[in-house]
Amino acid sequence: MKLYYTPGACSLAVHIALRESGHAFELEKVDLKTKRTAKGQDYLRINPKGYVPALELDDGSILTEASVCTQYVADLAPQSELAPIAGSMGRYRLMEWMAFTSTEIHKNFSPLFDPSASTELQERQKKLLEKRFGYVAEHLAGRSGLMGEKLTAADAYFFTVLRWAIVVKMDLSRWPALQDYLRTTAEYPSVREALKAEGLER
Repeated sequence: MKLYYTPGACSLAVHIALRESGHAFELEKVDLKTKRTAKGQDYLRINPKGYVPALELDDGSILTEASVCTQYVADLAPQSELAPIAGSMGRYRLMEWMAFTSTEIHKNFSPLFDPSASTELQERQKKLLEKRFGYVAEHLAGRSGLMGEKLTAADAYFFTVLRWAIVVKMDLSRWPALQDYLRTTAEYPSVREALKAEGLER
């Protein structure tokens, strides 16, 4: 498999899952401004959506969307326990967290990375994020991960987008549980390796 990624983007979730799964893979960096890959390919010919991740499977087909790619990787390596088995209530809980992260966290960050977005819009998005952060912080009380004590696909995704709060200079000190979560999750070897490979180690 090959993961097309941009450092720190939501493709990091898939990257973490790949390393945690132990599955062999290649990495190819994508410049989202020019839509060119590190090897000079036109990325739009690989993924016409124009954003990462794109996961090239062993048969040459392309799978996209962070939440889907991450679960696909999890299902390739059930021994990794990145996701409960399909059809179980645990799996639906994981899908619930993946959907929440995608729609309520990931998408609400988008205007904060858009230089053309008005100050009013950005402040509104921050307030929405703060509400969501409060909800997750309450859930994480007494837990090291969204699903318990084991790193899951849901954590790979949520950790990735929560890191963006630091990038856009949102103060997380109101939610010690979120700060602890970032620190704890970053200590997993697979997460450290992915961060290092993408040049994101602090």
